[in-house]
Amino acid sequence: MRDHLAAIPSPAWSGFSIGPLTIHAYALCILTGIVLALWLTSRRWRSLGGHEDDLWNIAIITVPAGIIGGRIYHVFSTPDPYFGPGGNPIDALKIWNGGLGIWGAVALGMLAAWACARYQGIRILPFLDAAAPGLILAQAVGRWGNWFNQELFGAPTTLPWGLQIDKFRDGAPNPNWPDHSLPADTLFHPTFLYESVWNLVGCLILIAAAKRFRLGHGQVFALYICYYTLGRVWIEALRIDDAELVLGLRLNIWTSILVFAVGLVWFIASRRRHREPETDVYLPGARALAGRDDDASGGDYAGPASPGRGPDAGTGSPEPGSTGAVEARADDRRKSDEGDERRGFGFFGAVTSAISIIPDVANKGRSNRDDRRR
Repeated sequence: MRDHLAAIPSPAWSGFSIGPLTIHAYALCILTGIVLALWLTSRRWRSLGGHEDDLWNIAIITVPAGIIGGRIYHVFSTPDPYFGPGGNPIDALKIWNGGLGIWGAVALGMLAAWACARYQGIRILPFLDAAAPGLILAQAVGRWGNWFNQELFGAPTTLPWGLQIDKFRDGAPNPNWPDHSLPADTLFHPTFLYESVWNLVGCLILIAAAKRFRLGHGQVFALYICYYTLGRVWIEALRIDDAELVLGLRLNIWTSILVFAVGLVWFIASRRRHREPETDVYLPGARALAGRDDDASGGDYAGPASPGRGPDAGTGSPEPGSTGAVEARADDRRKSDEGDERRGFGFFGAVTSAISIIPDVANKGRSNRDDRRR
């Protein structure tokens, strides 16, 4: 028998039950990652001069969209367990068993974020820049759900940090065991750990690079894409779980290569055009700022270009587009937030606010009926 003193054991525990409700460890890892991502994004968004309520307004739509998109991509890229021989299509709905594809999550999540930001009058690129480190942090934490599920590990290895996988669970063969001819003490590459560490390092790199090189206009998000896909290629090559193959390579490897190229072109093109971040994260007349006292003048928001308003107005103020203008606007908005008791209505307020994304249909209908009565 192999000496397992240096091996990584897999947990026998994968969740707990409260009456008829089962709380899965996989779901707890995903939710913990989401909470950390929202916390970090909130801090970064406010440092750019944004209001924390914007995050909740966008997140209440984007998070469910990302989960749905991630599941759709997983089922598309690994269809056999659901639609292949002996597969069960109903299992495609059982997210708690694992299986969220990051590309589908990012694609549908970005689309939802863009729609919400467009409606609210928020510039989507600085919002994506604020969210990028939190997104990769969420991925780092969420990967531990694979450890609890004993899934998505790599090929057999003799390394001392090899991962133990139970060949039998609850008296039955483990469906994730790759080859039943392998001995029960076989160790595997802990790809969940590789990716988690890679992503944690990436989170720190993105934060440092954004500050050091004054990245903006979507450059932090583009850098996130390049960094994550670079790691995903070599990590994906170690995995041995079922996946669609294209020209002998896993579909996720080809996807990573393609997305890396897109991110690289995006970063280079944006960096050549923009050497400084945006001076304001809101569009002129943004709906998101209606009724708020968080612009520098304390009055109703009239857009960043309005004469005599905002931190750029007045003698001695930084010129629009200058380095000082970015800090001044963000600093003024932060100071206003600190003195505004209404600066954040939180999650439950966001649920109510999300309804307003349907543009005042009820009010318009009521107004038309009143006009006819007159």
